[in-house]
Amino acid sequence: MFSFGKRKYSDEDLVQGCIQNDRSAQEALYRRYFAEMLRMCLRYTKDENTATEIVNNGFLRVFKKISTFAFKGSLEGWVRRLVYHSMADYYRENARYHHFLIFEEHDAIEPERGNEGFYEEDILKAVRTLPPVSQEVFRLYAIEGYSHLEVAQHLNMSEGTSKWHLSTARQRLRELLSRQADLEQRPPKVNSAL
Repeated sequence: MFSFGKRKYSDEDLVQGCIQNDRSAQEALYRRYFAEMLRMCLRYTKDENTATEIVNNGFLRVFKKISTFAFKGSLEGWVRRLVYHSMADYYRENARYHHFLIFEEHDAIEPERGNEGFYEEDILKAVRTLPPVSQEVFRLYAIEGYSHLEVAQHLNMSEGTSKWHLSTARQRLRELLSRQADLEQRPPKVNSAL
């Protein structure tokens, strides 16, 4: 339950109110998830104005599509996914920015070895090759912005196991992307029989 003013809203109340274009339900939904969505966006952009713009565009998308929410997962997860798509659209539309997935802000900076050509789609394609649990941990932590504690609770594992899966996923992704970069930089083989 979430209360806004004197009225308490359950997820069902919020969804139904938003479907009926009830302004107080829309405001309650916005207030409930705004801070968390802003934190997620700030992981990808350090500019608070840009992050706020992305979140607001994401909520417009949420309000337009709220009637499609089927309660098959959490309302927060669904909102998070739509805001994340809004962020991806923002970077696609603003081509002067090259958005690359940052594995971790406090990681040591490694010299570039041809990986500057990888876009988010390349990395997400590589993520799908990871073992299922490592893939899920990476998605929840690095893409959706959950903490290790939240990931561990969600996947019913210890925090240390979540960190191990993330470390393993990062290492495997670095290897995959490095191999792909090496392949793209090699000149094509010429068949001597031709």
